[in-house]
Amino acid sequence: MAETKKYAGGCHCGRFTFEVNTDLDTAISCNCSICTKRGLVLTMVGPEQFALTKGTLGEMTKYQFNKKVVDHLFCPDCGVEAFGTGQAPNGQTMFAINVRCLEGVDVTTLKPRPVDGRKY
Repeated sequence: MAETKKYAGGCHCGRFTFEVNTDLDTAISCNCSICTKRGLVLTMVGPEQFALTKGTLGEMTKYQFNKKVVDHLFCPDCGVEAFGTGQAPNGQTMFAINVRCLEGVDVTTLKPRPVDGRKY
């Protein structure tokens, strides 16, 4: 059975913070060009599971590539991508949370599922 927990997270400098409810057993490791270069381990959640607690999306730097369906959002001060947002294949808004930006999580204990993002 999935174990959903509430986690706090944020960028390196603290300008942007958030809370997320997620099950880290669903973490993924994507092999697309940006996830590979940035070393991202992600968990995907819907908007009802995500709350930005400090800062606003409009203050973040946005980067898009390829089909431009994902907004990779970066803190303009420290450059960390704590999360991004986009559309799931079914059209629903999703948040891609950088698990490495969650407080108290040891990423080395996770077994992220590989995702072939290069084919998208």
